[in-house]
Amino acid sequence: MSEPRLKTSLWVQACVRRANVENIGCMVLRKGDPDGGAVLVKLLQAGTGCTVLAETRAPDGGRAWVRGTGAAPVDEAAADAYIERNRRIDPDLWVVEIDDRAGRLPFDARIL
Repeated sequence: MSEPRLKTSLWVQACVRRANVENIGCMVLRKGDPDGGAVLVKLLQAGTGCTVLAETRAPDGGRAWVRGTGAAPVDEAAADAYIERNRRIDPDLWVVEIDDRAGRLPFDARIL
């Protein structure tokens, strides 16, 4: 059985608010469809590189993430190119940037 789906705009607002509480740098780079747009998360880790997490659904229907740019961090230009390719395919896409040296995420992340 799948979990109820929260509107994307509410999920993003909660992510930003939790980031502020946890002192994690977070900003919305692009707003997509407020009800059901997919989300990309650009995670910046100073000195390490970037990872782009792409939203997907787990077999049980819950929110999950895949490393869109691969297992190893990439430079920011490669991350931005990945985001731009996806943005051209999906005009409803949301992009959230998180800047945290430790790689913390302001949401519960199940990474597949």
